[in-house]
Amino acid sequence: MKVKFPEDVRIFIACGQTDMRKSIDGLAAIVSQTFKLDPFQNALYLFCGRRRDRVKALYWEGDGFLLLYKRLENGSFQWPRSNDEAREITPQQYRWLLEGLSVDQKKVIQNIGSKRVL
Repeated sequence: MKVKFPEDVRIFIACGQTDMRKSIDGLAAIVSQTFKLDPFQNALYLFCGRRRDRVKALYWEGDGFLLLYKRLENGSFQWPRSNDEAREITPQQYRWLLEGLSVDQKKVIQNIGSKRVL
């Protein structure tokens, strides 16, 4: 999903699995009833199914909902399965997720200090 969203948009992922047969109304109901969030706020809500090869995204544009759907031909998304809650992620974590990486990246570069080699 390479859709351009406003820079101030908040991004939430629904941890765990979601029934991918749900449409706009069903996903909006999950956002409001299960996660106690407002589906009409400036936010992108991401949902993933049991097989982790499909993602649905719900976004309120001010005059209606936008429903995005992405299905991978090969591979799967590294989706957090630990609990059934909405978790806010950064735009960088969103890019990682869509590139097949985990949203919980470990630090690759560690600051060793200011050692000087002569």
